Amino acid sequence: MISKTRVPRIPWISVLVAVLAALAAALVAPGTAAHAAGTGGGTVRHGLSQPDYSYADAIREAVWVDTGLDGDGDGRGDRVAVDIVRPAEPAKAGRKVPVIMDASPYYSCCGRGNESQVKTYDAAGNIVQAPLFYDNYFVPRGYATVLVDLAGTDRSDGCVDVGGPSDVQSAKAVVDWLNGRAKGYSARTGGNGVKATWTNGAVGMIGKSWDGTIANGVAATGVAGLKTIVPISSISSWYDYYFHQGAPLQDGPEWLSDYVESDSAHAACAAEQQKIIDGSPRTGDWTPFWTARDYVKDAGKVRASVFAVQGMQDLNVRTKNFGQWWQALSAQGVERKVWLSQTGHVDPFDYRRSAWVPTLQRWFDHYLLGVDNGIQREPMADIERAVDHWTTDPAWPAPATRDTALTLGATGTDGLGTLGARPAAAGAESFTDDPDLWEEDWAAAADTATPEKTVFTTGVLAKDLRISGGGTVTVTASSSTTSAHLSAVLVDLGPETIRDYLGGGEGITTLDTRSCYGAATAGDSPCFLDTAADTETVDHNVFSRGWADLGHYRSLAHGVPLTPGKPCTMTIQLAATDHVVPAGHRLALIVAGTDGGLILPPDTTPRVTVDLARSVVRLPLVGGAASLRTTPAGSTPRGLSARRPAAPAPSFAGAADLG
Repeated sequence: MISKTRVPRIPWISVLVAVLAALAAALVAPGTAAHAAGTGGGTVRHGLSQPDYSYADAIREAVWVDTGLDGDGDGRGDRVAVDIVRPAEPAKAGRKVPVIMDASPYYSCCGRGNESQVKTYDAAGNIVQAPLFYDNYFVPRGYATVLVDLAGTDRSDGCVDVGGPSDVQSAKAVVDWLNGRAKGYSARTGGNGVKATWTNGAVGMIGKSWDGTIANGVAATGVAGLKTIVPISSISSWYDYYFHQGAPLQDGPEWLSDYVESDSAHAACAAEQQKIIDGSPRTGDWTPFWTARDYVKDAGKVRASVFAVQGMQDLNVRTKNFGQWWQALSAQGVERKVWLSQTGHVDPFDYRRSAWVPTLQRWFDHYLLGVDNGIQREPMADIERAVDHWTTDPAWPAPATRDTALTLGATGTDGLGTLGARPAAAGAESFTDDPDLWEEDWAAAADTATPEKTVFTTGVLAKDLRISGGGTVTVTASSSTTSAHLSAVLVDLGPETIRDYLGGGEGITTLDTRSCYGAATAGDSPCFLDTAADTETVDHNVFSRGWADLGHYRSLAHGVPLTPGKPCTMTIQLAATDHVVPAGHRLALIVAGTDGGLILPPDTTPRVTVDLARSVVRLPLVGGAASLRTTPAGSTPRGLSARRPAAPAPSFAGAADLG
């Protein structure tokens, strides 16, 4: 219906003046500029959230959320401690804000970040120092930061179960509370009910290592309200942290739970600790314990977008965890992005800080504030191709990647063979397990026949060869004893300068200077020690690896003793990577036994024979088989005169600390 009511005519100049005045006010008045539609979050100008809110005046509070569990068996529901820092201005104006959440077991035992920051509190029990920069940077931009002590750690009830239902539920319950589906209280026991009336329920989880692992686990529950996760060097299946296809990688998970549990949990969680020991035998068998800690199988439930970050030389949380999670998410069409660095177990804040912070801001602005800043349309993958030199790809693995079969051949010299696309030929190579040696020893002697390994190499490459993704090595092998562990290692033979991922900083060195990201209070500085790349020049570079227990050739469910001399066929999964072997270098595959310091040895010392005609390597080559071109036989490999000293194998004690 058209109204016939007369509307007084207003001079157009008056309208223009009014519009200009309103626009000017929006541009200059803090806290009054346009907000992202429907979010009620931070102030957004020029496609970015702006630091318009006071960090000094932010609301700091603690809430204990009921998880619905009683892991410590005290007859009361477990409550997990939730420390909150949120801007005061939106709350006063009735606007609701999104949440950036980091759920961790490390807030009191070990600390977070390169400077091992822990939570500190005032006399009232409210947080003073929140580790890392998230609160300093994002609270002024209209986000709340929420730091959760996982069950059994710091100020939380319950027991640590190392990535299991209790760990995941203790974080999921907080997402539920933020969305009005769980109960929160003002105290660990008793207290008043507390509701999260200040948030719109949009949550992004972030964290490195165990923290990011919990983000994966919570996302795999499909919980409503979790809009995005940013897992950094994180586990997707806990079996694959402790074993690799039956081969034990480190001591059992009970060590890790004992390491992070609070004193009260130590006293109350003996029964849960025994469940962990009983459920995770060192046989390498897949048990129900591992099924409960496998998030990959539930990738179909993931509703959140995923920004994954992984060090390709991470020997703590190995890239198999990233690769299988990424592949599962890809199959489900999850919105995703990835950064792959040349570091080990390192946060991107400490190797690419000036790019990481604004990228993370734009990611959260888009998925939590609803800002259409285009980040979801930008290249999917950032890859550190050389030290501090990054390239991008529209998708990952790289477009034009093809699963390419390569065969193993003999050369007439025992222990030295060929790797190429030629048809398989009859032959065999043998090695004797030596647990005192590891991949660096093998690679340093790649052109020398030694009894503990066999090496298969291409000719000198005529053009760059890019491997993008995770490959496999299928071997048909027989053991002289009833047990055998296998290692398969890809090596770039040729000179290059790389990050020293085997050094103490795993590819970074910490400087004396600081740079600041965000606002400060007397108890929480936004200024962090700067870092620089820690590099070394090498003549070989191990860039992917995989291990297996040959006794699990039939199934991961149950390993069997080997029949000496009887051939078994097993496919070893190689860690996901993205590496270019330059023209003038050679690609090598080393097949050996115990990779000392990275896997534990078998209970015998076998001699293993590999049937070359019944073995095959499948690599994700960009451009497929046509990309593997070599120069004529007899060409001299580039720069193989100086050998990289073989570094000592990493200790299991260090690797067992996830942080």
